Amino acid sequence: MSQRIRSAQLAQAACKLMPGGVSSPVRAFNSVGGSPVYIKQAKGCRVEDVDDNSYVDYVGSWGPAIVGHAHPEVIKHVQTTATQGLSFGAPTAAESELAAQICDAIPCAEQVRFVSSGTEACMSAIRLARAATGRDKIIKFSGHYHGHSDSLLVAAGSGVTTLALPGSTGVPQGAVADTLISHFNDSASVRRHFEEYPQQIAAIIVEPIAGNSNFIRPEARFLEQLRGLCNQHQTLLIVDEVMTGFRIAYGGYCTKYNLDADIVTLGKVIGGGMPLAAYCGRKQWMQHIAPSGKMYQAGTLSGNPIATAAGLKTLEILQRDAQGAYEQLASSSKYLTAGLAEIMATHQIPFSYDYEGGMFGFAFRPSMPKNYEEALTSSQELFSLFFNRMLDLGHYFAPSAFEAGFISLQHTQADIDSTLRAAETVAMELTQTMKKDTK
Repeated sequence: MSQRIRSAQLAQAACKLMPGGVSSPVRAFNSVGGSPVYIKQAKGCRVEDVDDNSYVDYVGSWGPAIVGHAHPEVIKHVQTTATQGLSFGAPTAAESELAAQICDAIPCAEQVRFVSSGTEACMSAIRLARAATGRDKIIKFSGHYHGHSDSLLVAAGSGVTTLALPGSTGVPQGAVADTLISHFNDSASVRRHFEEYPQQIAAIIVEPIAGNSNFIRPEARFLEQLRGLCNQHQTLLIVDEVMTGFRIAYGGYCTKYNLDADIVTLGKVIGGGMPLAAYCGRKQWMQHIAPSGKMYQAGTLSGNPIATAAGLKTLEILQRDAQGAYEQLASSSKYLTAGLAEIMATHQIPFSYDYEGGMFGFAFRPSMPKNYEEALTSSQELFSLFFNRMLDLGHYFAPSAFEAGFISLQHTQADIDSTLRAAETVAMELTQTMKKDTK
């Protein structure tokens, strides 16, 4: 069992300086118990904490580390770029290079606007849809997380679900008055909103694979039905690929499955681990953004040279052999999740899994959830026990049952085999816990 004495000390001190001791809520480990791990350094598929414990990492900085932590080519390119200055508040050639990469990879992307976070990308995409249509209302899905902007922080997933919050205090009722909630994989719930507000809905925003309420894929034709409803009502379809973009395929879900989006939001992988995100779409919509149009959005550090350098090199590495890279990611995801399922089945523990490219999810329930409401029925107790014991044995999963996991190109079969051996030990312990609970 790993000892995390220094991490516990740092967490205690941090609580005096920062709310909950963290800069983002899920990191506090509140839903799984215990004290958060303080990471000192990372390389390849491993992270090392301040107590010198090494972990096989399935968080991957929540998705960006697709080519592995501290990839030497990415680090070198960032270091070289940094010697020329960290930020200029002015255009750079690298921005156009990265924008061209995105436009080449994503079907609807004719123009790109860079921002610094997924929250900014989704917030701005909503503003753009409202500006382009002259309408106010939007549809989102329960359990889908599109960042913490006021109008989207309702029935959200991610940390909001982890902390059992219905939304957030501090968000005025007026900010969410035009946000309509539908259920994922239930097109009838979407259709009812259009029947009630036929000329008032600016956009539907959707995660193509819901990675912030575990891993929930769309059922057959669900996303195509959303596209059809948008066409019928002159509403824009915003596909939030902050998580899936360049993670499940080169380009993302829209590229792989030929989904016709109006606007796509991106983050994580395109920044190679640095703060960078974007929203992109057809020129007819993007031309509404200032200075081309009247929809204002700006950011001092948007498209900064360090982040674009990391993103460009990451995409370059992926693009060299995109088919081979994503086949490897999918193979690793399958090997891990199918291996876990086999172990849990042997011990008669309810367990299900799914994966796509380098992204995966699992749940302690007989089948993978089809929507947010089903995700809530997964056993939180079994997940917390699994998470903490796997962490003790040197394997780092997301500290929440409502977050997807991530594989990198640096995860080897030997790395995953070591995780599966640890899972066998943990499964036996879970079985004993289940027996005690039934007595």
